[in-house]
Amino acid sequence: MTMKSPEPMRQRTWPRSEPGLELEPRTAQSHTGPDLPSGAFSIHAASPFRLDLSVWALRRRQGNAVDVWDGRSYRRALAFTDGVAEISVTQASDPESPRLAVDFAGGPAGRSLDKDVTANLERMLGLRVDLSSFYDMAAADSLLASVVARFRGLKPPRFPTVFESLLNAVANQQLSLEAGLSLLNRLAAHHGKTVSSALSSPHAFPGPHELARLEPNALRDLGFSRRKAATIIEVSRSAVAGRLDLEGLDRYDDDEVVSRLTSLSGIGRWSAEYVLLRGLGRLNVFPGDDVGARINLAPWLGLEPPLDYDAVKRALARWQPYAGMIYFHLLLRRLEAMGTFDSKPAFLATEAD
Repeated sequence: MTMKSPEPMRQRTWPRSEPGLELEPRTAQSHTGPDLPSGAFSIHAASPFRLDLSVWALRRRQGNAVDVWDGRSYRRALAFTDGVAEISVTQASDPESPRLAVDFAGGPAGRSLDKDVTANLERMLGLRVDLSSFYDMAAADSLLASVVARFRGLKPPRFPTVFESLLNAVANQQLSLEAGLSLLNRLAAHHGKTVSSALSSPHAFPGPHELARLEPNALRDLGFSRRKAATIIEVSRSAVAGRLDLEGLDRYDDDEVVSRLTSLSGIGRWSAEYVLLRGLGRLNVFPGDDVGARINLAPWLGLEPPLDYDAVKRALARWQPYAGMIYFHLLLRRLEAMGTFDSKPAFLATEAD
């Protein structure tokens, strides 16, 4: 395998992002804990954008305690090298001219976190991703048009780190999504850094340094299998020791990323493709071994299940390089059918709130 040339490969396989977003200072509406550093600002996303849809594609189920949605605001604790901050994001204008109100509390004293928080939100919520070519494709395709119109404003989410995406993949291997998320909730609650406040004490998702010092039995006590616990500890220790550069995987093409990840014990093709989509933002990737995604895909296409890996690739070829956007739209379609959320726009904040 050869290393990819980053910019040409991006142009061929996934959409470009718009240049810098506007960042405006705001007066904080409310904060947690009088002694914590805090901040408030607004950012403008590439249109169209809906916070509720993008957050549901990120969190996947109501039981996700790391990425919290209360029907109006998205909340999460984010760990930085020198502290932990609790962020709250609310959509403050309509999807066609989207502005987000961001509040945060915690983090290091004496250092502004505005740029750090913004960079994380851009990644996690796809704020800078330009999907105009995808919308043009959908407009010319009757099957795709209806589902894209229903969830207009969905942006492709990503985990804040490739490490977190990989651990999400490991936790959910051969389990229901609900069971996998329960494991991840416990992992964050027991080993994630926290910011204590008057309203809550959310835990950030633990990084490799928090987990590398553990023994596998500590994770088995949380419900992880022996193999998953060993994989998580080995990945964490390799990352801390510098033997494994997960964030550096962005330099490589899809095949090389899959090859490097599947060389790790306990990581197969599904996990690697999950990381490609949800960790590296490769929107040409639809994890073809994902049983739930196949279940979502077959009836939408009018095909008889079960679909195998090659059948999924053939079915999605007409919509490349946006197979990953099909994945996210069908996830929302399934969540709406389950009654998890309503696709009607959520309440928008006002400056008077």
